[in-house]
Amino acid sequence: MSLHCLIVDDEPNAVSLLEMFIRQNTSWDLAGKCYDAPEALNFLKTHSVDLIFLDINMPHLTGMEMAALLPPSTSIVFTTAYSEYAADSYSFPTIDYLLKPITLKRFYAAMQKIEAHFAKPEIPTIEPNPPTEEEYFFIKSGRMLHKVLLKDILYFEGEKEYARLVTPTQRLLIYRRLKDIGEQLSSSFARVHNSYIVNIARLDSIRDNHVFIGAKQIPISEKFREAFMNRIRERVF
Repeated sequence: MSLHCLIVDDEPNAVSLLEMFIRQNTSWDLAGKCYDAPEALNFLKTHSVDLIFLDINMPHLTGMEMAALLPPSTSIVFTTAYSEYAADSYSFPTIDYLLKPITLKRFYAAMQKIEAHFAKPEIPTIEPNPPTEEEYFFIKSGRMLHKVLLKDILYFEGEKEYARLVTPTQRLLIYRRLKDIGEQLSSSFARVHNSYIVNIARLDSIRDNHVFIGAKQIPISEKFREAFMNRIRERVF
C-alpha cells in the first residue's frame, strides 16, 4: 500500500521505535520525523502526508492543538502514555489511539486498521427510507406491560440479575440481564460499560471517558471504549 506518513513526537526513543516498526513491517513511505508540533506544521507546508503518528504531550503545542490545525483529510493515530485523552481524540479524523509503550502486537493491530481505512472505497451514503411506524416494544415490569418507544430510551443500567430502563419520564425495572437486553436492541444502542447500554441518538456529549445524557454522567470502560468510539467516529465531522 502506498501510504505517506509522518511521526511527530518529542521523545527520540519513541520516534525510533515507531520508525523501526514502520520500516520493518509495512511498505509505507515514512515522509518525515518531527520532534514538536511547530516543526511538523512547517514540514507540512511543503510535504503532503496521508497519516500522522501524533504524540499528545509535547512542548509549545500539544498533539490535540496541532490536530485542530490539520486539514480534515489528514488521518491521525495518536500516541501517548495517557489513556484519559482517548474520547477527546475522536473529535478528529482518528484511526487509532496507541498507548505507550507501544508493543509490536499493538502496532500490528493499528496497522490493520490503517490499511483497512485507506483501502475501503468511497461509497455514497444513501439514507434509508424512514420507517412507517415508530419502533417500540413492551416492557414487563411487575404486573404491568409498558409500551416504550425505542427513540425515547436514554439508557439501560444493569443491577445484578435485572436492569433499569430510563426514559425522560420513566424508570422501569426489567427482570432480565443487561447482556440479554443488548442482544435484542437496534444498532442505535451501544454498550459502554458492564453496567450501561446507551442510546447513541440521545447522547449530549462525550468527554474524559464519559458520555453525558442530560445531567447523567456515564463512564466508558476500557473494555468497550474502542468499539464504541469507532462507531462515534463515523459521525464526527
